[in-house]
Amino acid sequence: MPLSDPVPDLQSLDLLRSVAKLGSIRQAARVHNISQPAASMRLRNLEKVLGLKLMDRLKGGAQLTASGEAISQWSEEVVDSMVRLLAGASAISVTEKPKLTIVASMTVAEYLIPTWLVQLKVHMPDAVVLLKVGNSDFVKTSISKSGGDIGFVEGVSKLEGFDSKVIQKDELSVFIAPTHPWAKRKHKLSALELARTPLVIREKGSGTREVIENALGAMGLGITSTVEMGSTTSIKSAVLEGNVPGILSKLALKNEIDDGSALLVPVEDLNLMRNIRAIWPHKSPLSQTAKYFLHEIVPPMSGMTK
Repeated sequence: MPLSDPVPDLQSLDLLRSVAKLGSIRQAARVHNISQPAASMRLRNLEKVLGLKLMDRLKGGAQLTASGEAISQWSEEVVDSMVRLLAGASAISVTEKPKLTIVASMTVAEYLIPTWLVQLKVHMPDAVVLLKVGNSDFVKTSISKSGGDIGFVEGVSKLEGFDSKVIQKDELSVFIAPTHPWAKRKHKLSALELARTPLVIREKGSGTREVIENALGAMGLGITSTVEMGSTTSIKSAVLEGNVPGILSKLALKNEIDDGSALLVPVEDLNLMRNIRAIWPHKSPLSQTAKYFLHEIVPPMSGMTK
């Protein structure tokens, strides 16, 4: 049924409840962060709208009349309902904000995602983004178990159960400290020499490790001895401080190559190129936010997988 005019405002009803509780307009005004004259005006307007005398104004405070007591009690449900309504509206507002959970492998998370997120914030400032980071196996597991909206992996050859899009090419490189004996080489390193040399590389399950093993395996070789580490930073430190060779993405080595603290070692006939891909569950469409992120924010590169 439509409400009749005029209707008392909820703030005035809430103020009346405070007067009933505190026995004073002045104290009620303080609780509601308004001046006493403003509180008195609201209460007089409330009486006018309802056509009732709601309180007796006494020298030491205020006392509700029988009508005022009744209105105060009836208003409890009305005001409390409005509190619930506002809380619900706030919750809906939060859930309606665009949300995006990204699961990315180390290299992508460290060297590509930050720039993309800046761009997303420019174009979609209300977006709530959660970033999870791990190796490629972690990314695939998370995405397959609905632990993310979209994943990013490097060099993964087995992607059963996923749709994917190649977004960028990346190349792994052998690198050393300038003090390493290989720094004086005049010829490329052979794949056999590399396979026989102890290396600092990523752990099994990472896209980097898979590319290295596949590249050497294609030449009938394998990794002889390694020191396995779970992060790009730890590999850099081990190589540059321990004077042993390592293998990382060129993306991760840009600063060190530019400042001369690391040197690249070319390897003859060894293909260490890899694809960086966006992945999502097969036959499960991307969310609108994930679709926007992939097609409008991530720099475009042609090429979909089969």
